[in-house]
Amino acid sequence: MWAFQSPRTFQLPLLPKQSFQTPLSSKHSSVSLQSSNINQIVQSLCRQGNLKQALQILPNEPNPTQHTYELLILSCSRRKSLSDAITVHRQIVDDGFDQDPFLATKLINMYSDLDSIENARYVFDKTHNKTIFVWNAIIRALALAGQGDEALSLYYWMNQIGVPSDRFTYPYVLKACVTSSLPVSLLRRVQEIHAHIVRHGLESHVHVATTLVDAYAKFGCVSYACRVFDEMPERNVVSWSAMIACYAKNGRSFEALDLFHEMMTRTHDAIPNSVTMVSVLQACASIASLGQGKLMHGYVLRRGLDSILTVINALVSMYAKCGSLKIGRHIFDRMGKRDVVSWNSMISGYGIHGYGEEAIQVFNQMITTGISPNSITFVSVLGACSHVGLVNEGKRLFQSMIQEYRIFPSAEHYACMVDILGRAGHLDEAAKVVEDMRIEPGPTVWGSLLGACRIHCNVELAERACLRLFELEPKNAGNYVLLADIYAEAKMWEEMNKVKKLLEAKGLQKVPGCSWIEIKKKIYAFMSVDELNPQIEQLHALLVQLSAEMKDRGYIPDTKVVLYELDQTEKEQIILGHSEKLAVAFGLINSNYGETIRITKNLRLCEDCHSVTKFISKFANREILVRDVNRFHHFKDGVCSCGDYW
Repeated sequence: MWAFQSPRTFQLPLLPKQSFQTPLSSKHSSVSLQSSNINQIVQSLCRQGNLKQALQILPNEPNPTQHTYELLILSCSRRKSLSDAITVHRQIVDDGFDQDPFLATKLINMYSDLDSIENARYVFDKTHNKTIFVWNAIIRALALAGQGDEALSLYYWMNQIGVPSDRFTYPYVLKACVTSSLPVSLLRRVQEIHAHIVRHGLESHVHVATTLVDAYAKFGCVSYACRVFDEMPERNVVSWSAMIACYAKNGRSFEALDLFHEMMTRTHDAIPNSVTMVSVLQACASIASLGQGKLMHGYVLRRGLDSILTVINALVSMYAKCGSLKIGRHIFDRMGKRDVVSWNSMISGYGIHGYGEEAIQVFNQMITTGISPNSITFVSVLGACSHVGLVNEGKRLFQSMIQEYRIFPSAEHYACMVDILGRAGHLDEAAKVVEDMRIEPGPTVWGSLLGACRIHCNVELAERACLRLFELEPKNAGNYVLLADIYAEAKMWEEMNKVKKLLEAKGLQKVPGCSWIEIKKKIYAFMSVDELNPQIEQLHALLVQLSAEMKDRGYIPDTKVVLYELDQTEKEQIILGHSEKLAVAFGLINSNYGETIRITKNLRLCEDCHSVTKFISKFANREILVRDVNRFHHFKDGVCSCGDYW
């Protein structure tokens, strides 16, 4: 149960009472001033969008009707005119309609649309005979305004006084949970609302159930969302889209694509819309599935959705993240209209491909066109600087974010700066950034520092970072593994063994390496040391052959990532079974000669896999694209686009 807060009250800054004895315009001078006629004229003018003229005529009507005021309120919302809204509100009060629940509901919705939440709350407080529609309107207004705590407090008060909720109450109560800061677990809060929904018998209502799916998705509770979705007796396009988005935004891209195909084959009523396609394109981008992405692009064109800005932005991002930056740029250049998301997509695309200077150039073009950057813009452009070691540019951009654009740095921005400095070897300066942070450093910041320590084998600073990371992320095995790697690199075997024992004692497991490859529009997944693949013997044989050829040309296996006490031969066998090597071998066997091999990796590409892939790209005369958790690596003729800086 929530900690109840007594509802706040507001004073409405209404305009001073005015004299409305404005004569009828000459256009209507011959019209009879009978009540019904003036009401009809005002209503007609509202429908035509002539709000100002309607307000001039209104004072001549001695008995305005409820419908007249309804149309006036609607016109104020459409014209986005707060001053006219307050004028209409004042007239409603003067004419004694202020206790009409129907008009009170309309007024609250109007003020919500005009971003005047204080006035909406004033209407609510002044209305005595509050119906469920009035309660729903104020909860909606507060939820949309980001005042989740207040909305939930009113919902609790509403329950206390016995006002029954209906199917229009819960969607906005659930939305309020997302913006609330009450000291209650987010998941517990949604589960409580879910229980209320079940008690009122509304769990089967399509709109309520869809909002539940969306709420669980926002909190990362995919299993709960899936259960609600599976139990829905009927689904519409919003329901399907919500579940697809749930999968796509929570790292379950394969399930998102499977569900989309199920939607296409099982139902004829729910036709995918722009919202659906944005989530599907995000899923394709997440696993770098260019073949699936192109199929979805074709569907977008057939449905005529390519004129919708959000869809075009998703296409730009998808092509960039699938390794086809050229196509993404072509779509970007042809856009008739661009918003900040469009520019961010292009900046990020250049960044993850290692084109830092091009990313900065697009950033400057964005400023020139008059689009103001947001916090995501700076995460993208700072990340681009990090990938190629543009230290001075990164510093300049970070300062401009604060001084020129008044954007307060978040943990992500600080993590980018630590990464920029740390990768370039400026570890003391990176540590100083952490010390001087205006907010408490979180896992992303300390993680960036630890990653830099691994690159440059700085034991002392790594130990400092891990002390905090072990507190902040006690179940993240990756931090222990990185520290063990650093000890191994420094030949501190005793310390390395202590970390390994600590890892075992806590029962933590390192996230297994997994790689994906797309062959003929089908996606194949490989786990490290994968013995279940039907072609595993053939893959191993090819890798052993390639390894022998590479050794003849100077290749020395880098086995430092193997922390087990094994002989060199056994260590080499383990690294030869890494998932990205299996995926590369699978691509060589099953794709056409000359065809680009595209691979996605869930972790950072290890040094040995990087070296091996460079060799293979030269021996096999194949272009190989690998997208790891940080960036793209373009391998061609024995060279990687990252310049061995990653």
